[in-house]
Order: sequence, then structure tokens, then C-alpha cells
Amino acid sequence: MNVYQTLFITNRGERHQKAALKAAPGNLDITMLHSPEKVEILQHLPGTQFLISEREGIIDADIIEAGKDLLLIQRLGTQVWDINLEAARTARVPVCTWSIPSCIAVAEHIVMQTLGLLKQTEASKYAMRNARWEREPQRCDEDTFAYNWTNRKQVRSLWQRKFGILGFGETGLELARRLNGFEVEVFYYKRHRYTPKAESELGIWYLRQEELIRTCDIICSLLPFSEQTDQSIDQQFFDAMKPGTYFIHCGSGGVVDENALQQSILSGKLAGASLDTYTWEPLPISNAMLSLAQYPQYNLLLSPHIAAGSDQSKPDERIDEYTNIKRIMNGKKPYNQIS
Repeated sequence: MNVYQTLFITNRGERHQKAALKAAPGNLDITMLHSPEKVEILQHLPGTQFLISEREGIIDADIIEAGKDLLLIQRLGTQVWDINLEAARTARVPVCTWSIPSCIAVAEHIVMQTLGLLKQTEASKYAMRNARWEREPQRCDEDTFAYNWTNRKQVRSLWQRKFGILGFGETGLELARRLNGFEVEVFYYKRHRYTPKAESELGIWYLRQEELIRTCDIICSLLPFSEQTDQSIDQQFFDAMKPGTYFIHCGSGGVVDENALQQSILSGKLAGASLDTYTWEPLPISNAMLSLAQYPQYNLLLSPHIAAGSDQSKPDERIDEYTNIKRIMNGKKPYNQIS
């Protein structure tokens, strides 16, 4: 059996690295590098047949030139603006993308959260369950109906809203693609701004975090956990928002100061909030947000860390990411080749 030298570059944590290695074909000899400097990448490229780059990371002409034995550059994700595609074409090294199902699922979940908050779904469900209204039923036709017979307030539309995304990585990219169909203005903040070409293709606009918080009608946090982001969405963060802003968090747990969020909901500063991840998981029964969510007037939607779907703990969750490598090893053309 031929053994293929493989370089896997990622900025994700140990748990995700182990899952990727576990799913790999047995004839790959994988070197995993976490957030490496360019010089370290260059040192490992000689003799490497497959270069896997997870989600993002510069792959420039120097790196491609050093990979003289490369059979494939596989980007896990669909961001390619940091890959020198012209250099890859010159070197005749195929570059392929691979959509990440969990990122797409989270993006879908955020759209659901957003519409749920704007449309006041919890308040409507509460009203319909209680089935208490004063108006007498009438037989409906084109001109006879009882619009909003439970007198719902602040039912909004997503159309033409200013939607801000903090922590714009692969999930943010998938979210922006889905929001474009709603004709919203999508703003984003990340530490390293995208190229003008990337912003144009995605239909997004860059704002510094402080400006994004002050400007947007809906703010979605996709921030990863780090020493810098630990409890960083705090009272000062919420105070900087416009009154009536909606807040959504589908980033890592531990980022949101939940006490500050509760105060911002109770004070009426926020028009609604939705979370899928928390500082403690499972969410402690004593957490006040569970009680708050039972009152529809607060417009608080909570989900039990399911945005990425229900299959994320399966042992084979990452097997498909090696599809193109397997195809090349079997003499077949890879999927999703962009260069």
C-alpha cells in the first residue's frame, strides 16, 4: 500500500484535530500543524503529496512553489481568496474546495433564530396555546378576516435590515450567502479584513466592531472562545447597541456574559435575543434565562447547542472531507476544483 505524505493546517482546537485524524484514510501519513508560521509550512512541504488547509490560511506562491510533489491543495471550506490560484495553475496543482455541512447547518439555524425573533414566534405560540381572545369568530372570505386577532406587537420583517456578523469565518460566509436572498445589508467584523474582491462577491461590508455594534439592527456573534473573547460580550457591549437591537449568539460557549444579557432583556434595551451556546453546558436548571424564556414578552429563544445538527458526535463525521484525496489516489478527477 502506498503511503502519502500529507500536511494538515488548521487553527481549530485539539478536539477537532483528533476528529480529523480519526477520519483519515489509513495510508495517509499526516503532519498536523496548528496555526503555523509560513516558515514552518515551508519546512514540511518537501515530499508532501497532499496539503489540507482547514477553513482559511494564506497559501501563497512561495508555499505552492515549495510543494513540488503536491498532487492536491484541499481547502476544507469555500474561502479561497487567501490562496494564490494563479500560482497553483502555473504549478499544475489542483485546488479544490469542500463545503462544511456543520457550518451550513449553523447558518440555517441563525436564519431560523433571526426570523423567530423578528416574527415573535414565542409570543404567537403562547397566545395560540392559551386560546383566549375577545373577538367572535367569523367565516372568512376575501374581505372578511381577523388580522392579528391576538394583538401581537413588534412583529417585524427581515427585509432591508442591517445585519452585523462578529467573527466572520466559514459559518459567517455561509450565513451571508443565505441572507443575501432577504435583501439585507450584511456587515461584518473580523481581525483580518477580506479583500475587496471577496467582499464584493459575498455582498458584505466591513465595519470595526464598535461601529458595527452601534449601527446594526441585528447582531450575530460567531466569536470563537479565547482568552480575549472570554465573557467579552458584556454589559458594556450591550449598552453600546441601539435600543431595539436583536442579539443572536451561535459562536463558542463562554463568550457571552449571560447576566449582562439578562439585564439588557429585562431593561427593554434588546428587542429580543437567541442563544445556542452557553457559559455552562448543559445549561444549569438554576440559570435565570430558562425562567425568562417562559415569558413571551421578553422574546428570548434558547436552543440546546444543536445549531450544527444532531450528527456532530458521530465517529465518521469528517470522513467525507477526504473524498478528493481518495479520488486522486484512485486516479479519478477531484470534485469542486477551482484551479
